[in-house]
Amino acid sequence: MSTLTRHLNGSHENVRMYTRRVALPMLGDVAVPPPDKVAYYAGLGVLAALQVIEWPIALVVTAGHLLADQHLSGLVRGVGQALQDA
Repeated sequence: MSTLTRHLNGSHENVRMYTRRVALPMLGDVAVPPPDKVAYYAGLGVLAALQVIEWPIALVVTAGHLLADQHLSGLVRGVGQALQDA
């Protein structure tokens, strides 16, 4: 199996991870992250609610993780690594 195929298969797992969707009345279908990610975001919310960390810091960390975990970023990262290995 080539490096490109290996990376693309791993990216396919990332895409499959976000296939669960919930139908919300005003928003339509919304992708639900895996349970470990939901627990992480809930933990950040609890820390912010208890004032262990500031709300702006919790929002910035959450936004950073959401951007890093976009389901297509794995595909782009896999193609880039495969091109570097070639």
